[in-house]
Amino acid sequence: MAATVSAPAAPESPRAEPGPPPAAREEGASGRLVSLDAFRGLTILGMLLVNNVTLGAATPRPLTHADWSGRVHLADLVFPWFLFIVGVAIPWARASHRRKGLGAGRRALKASGRALGLVLLGCLVTSAVARQPVLGLGVLQVIGLAYLVAALAAGLPAPARAVLAGLLLAGHWALLRFVPFPGGPAGSFTESQNVIAYLNRAYLAPWHLAGLVSVVPTAALALLGTVCGDALRERRYAPGRKIGGLITGGLLAVALGALWSRDLPMNKPLWTAPYILFTGGWAAAALGALYAVFDARGWRRWALPLVVPGMNAIVAYVAPILVKTMVLQHWTWPMPDGARPTLEQALQQACFAQAGRYAGGWLYTLGYLLFWWLVLLYLYRKRIFLRV
Repeated sequence: MAATVSAPAAPESPRAEPGPPPAAREEGASGRLVSLDAFRGLTILGMLLVNNVTLGAATPRPLTHADWSGRVHLADLVFPWFLFIVGVAIPWARASHRRKGLGAGRRALKASGRALGLVLLGCLVTSAVARQPVLGLGVLQVIGLAYLVAALAAGLPAPARAVLAGLLLAGHWALLRFVPFPGGPAGSFTESQNVIAYLNRAYLAPWHLAGLVSVVPTAALALLGTVCGDALRERRYAPGRKIGGLITGGLLAVALGALWSRDLPMNKPLWTAPYILFTGGWAAAALGALYAVFDARGWRRWALPLVVPGMNAIVAYVAPILVKTMVLQHWTWPMPDGARPTLEQALQQACFAQAGRYAGGWLYTLGYLLFWWLVLLYLYRKRIFLRV
């Protein structure tokens, strides 16, 4: 992990300050998109909301993860959107490496180092939360491995990458639909009885690699992100063509995912192909809309509330988890009646006492989001950006 205390220089992180007119930015070979950081920031805020909502049984269904039934809630968009964004950013990183004269071997080495950094950071976070060494595949580990596949394949032409993504999704679909396993026929699709659950139990879990099969579809999503990133960097395309391509292509992917789900349900735990297309399609459409507003129209100042968390994604993901589990849920607060609730419980009870159970839950949830946004704003103002 590296700390940058200056104007950000990472190629995948677009600048938020005023710049040249939109047309000039569009034609710059190393142009940086405000919409990409804004989309990353929007996804981070969604993650913080979903992970910290304090409403109990009154939590709106869109803020909960869907069950095994095949539906997709708003909460189920966050992780795949991160993966899509990782893919979109790769062409900017490659352009920066080429300008620095890095050959294919050096680029592969840098990608491998970044992937390893994400995996190790993920293990560190998981171990800190569990308060014991934990090896396995969590969020950052999956992102790191999916990124590595997409980064190593990024030198292929965009059509070849799209075909490769399709082959990965088709292979994952075929595994779930046509491969029998001990204890279940081909096509078994329950939470405990499916071929991937069997592979996890029988072969991967003993090596702390349960979930490794998910790298196949998640890498496909990152690859599709690289295709969109290339399209956004293409100087021959007018802004309107880029916007139309992202939104139209995204909605077509959504429709294809919905259609495919009639054969294999959308499912986040298994990262089924219909789920990948459905969530990735919405990601492309959302990025197209943000690109239209912030880059094509040049309304960059309006992006600041989203750019602030988007410029420090690692801090925005790791810090709230560590503070919540190691401070808020660990430290206690003495109460007048002698009770010693955790600091998190004490803060929640104070909000409930002030505004009632439901409104107080929103008060705590939004207050927690505002606190971290202000922390990230401070880092943004000081030009401090942490990246792996």
